[in-house]
Amino acid sequence: MGTDRKALRTTAVGAVSAALIAGSALGLAPAAAAAAGGVRFVDITGDGGTVLKANVVTPAAADGSRRYPLVVLPTSWSLPQIEYLAQAQKLADSGYVVVTYNVRGFWQSGGRIEVAGPPDWADASKVIDWALAHTPADPGHIGMAGVSYGAGISLLAAEHDPRVKAVAALSGWADLIGSIYSGRTQHVQAAALLDGTATLTGRESPELRQVFDDFYASDLSKEQDLVNWGKKRSAATYADRLNKNGTAVLLANGWGDSVFSPNQYADFYERLTGPKRLELRPGDHATAELTGLFGLPNDVWTDTRRWLDRYLKGADNGIDREQPVQLKSRSTDGYEGYPDWKSVGAARRKFDLAGTTTIHANVDSGADGGVVFLSGILDQVARTPPIASIPLLPRRWAAVWQSERHATTQRVRGTATLHTTLTPAAESGTFVAYLYDVGPLGFGKLVTHAPYTWHGRTPGEAFGVDLPLYSTAYDVPAGHRLAMVVDTVDPLYIEHNPSGAQLTFSSPADDPSYVSVPLREQ
Repeated sequence: MGTDRKALRTTAVGAVSAALIAGSALGLAPAAAAAAGGVRFVDITGDGGTVLKANVVTPAAADGSRRYPLVVLPTSWSLPQIEYLAQAQKLADSGYVVVTYNVRGFWQSGGRIEVAGPPDWADASKVIDWALAHTPADPGHIGMAGVSYGAGISLLAAEHDPRVKAVAALSGWADLIGSIYSGRTQHVQAAALLDGTATLTGRESPELRQVFDDFYASDLSKEQDLVNWGKKRSAATYADRLNKNGTAVLLANGWGDSVFSPNQYADFYERLTGPKRLELRPGDHATAELTGLFGLPNDVWTDTRRWLDRYLKGADNGIDREQPVQLKSRSTDGYEGYPDWKSVGAARRKFDLAGTTTIHANVDSGADGGVVFLSGILDQVARTPPIASIPLLPRRWAAVWQSERHATTQRVRGTATLHTTLTPAAESGTFVAYLYDVGPLGFGKLVTHAPYTWHGRTPGEAFGVDLPLYSTAYDVPAGHRLAMVVDTVDPLYIEHNPSGAQLTFSSPADDPSYVSVPLREQ
């Protein structure tokens, strides 16, 4: 039921290495920005007396005669307080007081890592209190923004502090369990990245250490505790508070985010009733925002400033009149606007998954979702997602179905869904479903995928499965096929198949199996 500890350590080393490469890069350019002056480094007393290391940037024209809108930026997981200095300076130059602070438990800030728990929400409010008392910040015009961990804390803080009028949550989460435990499957590489970098740059709380240990151990007796822990730290749990406060919320994420999938952001977006905007682009976790942290031109940060300008300054810049859902395909340049998320994949096409297929578990067929962080960057930069040779996938360990060749381009937009009937040979197990774009030579480019785990089933007894795959935007060229591949092992996830297990997929006449693919209307 668990995962091999040696394999887990290897996974952790790879994930942490990727994170540290990015983290080291992030630290260089902002540090240079700090040298330009205009930045004040301060200590702020957070919740319970915890000291938070922070920096403040104010408009050059500030002379005490007027107040300015305030933007608070909590740092990302494992990154130091200088992370946002390039963007903080840009905001200050355009008329904001900006306070960016190192969240508790990391680097020189005190306390232990609470994973966006109540002490983190309270810290954000204490930072706002400090800014109102020690800077020319305007109490009626307060916003928060952040990347990754900073995004999650910003959303949660806004839900618990009605003074926050606008939020820009970039590459964050709204549903923590839906991110790292989707399909009841542990996203082990994502967890190892978070765990490893926290160990190197911060101080885990005893509760967090226990959560990680229980997560890796696959202890079902602890599953509900994990779910409850995650719900407390999920903005989706308190969405009604954002709606009551009328907070203006910008959500931005990457299609290939291997830590916080776009699905959970899209679901959360649909629940919001105030001013809102959803932006989804190619990239992995926080990679779409990366160049902006160096002070370079960046779409995400440009729209963040436009959002704050509109809802903190009242600027008539038109962002509120644009289509609120903005998508950029992984295959083409330019953005597509939609009135809501439901309109994204308004047309759907079903492909039958006929016949009965039995596969054996415990062996990686060669189909997989890639490597956390790195695969998404490759797709973003070179439009090269993970590739598999579909004809060469061993049918003993992989079930494969293919559509006919498409006469026209298939513009996949939104969330594809797998519907099938599964007969397991064991009470617990895991499979991973992959949707591929297959060219004339049989090489498949990964369009999307998702894992699925079950427990407590009767061996030999069939049951239905409806599995939403990760949302995406991808153009399948004319002349290509779509292929659905299912296997049981993927390095991204912990699998729960006992040794020698078999999985049988069938398509009963009264409940045929299919994959439903959302398509952009022509």
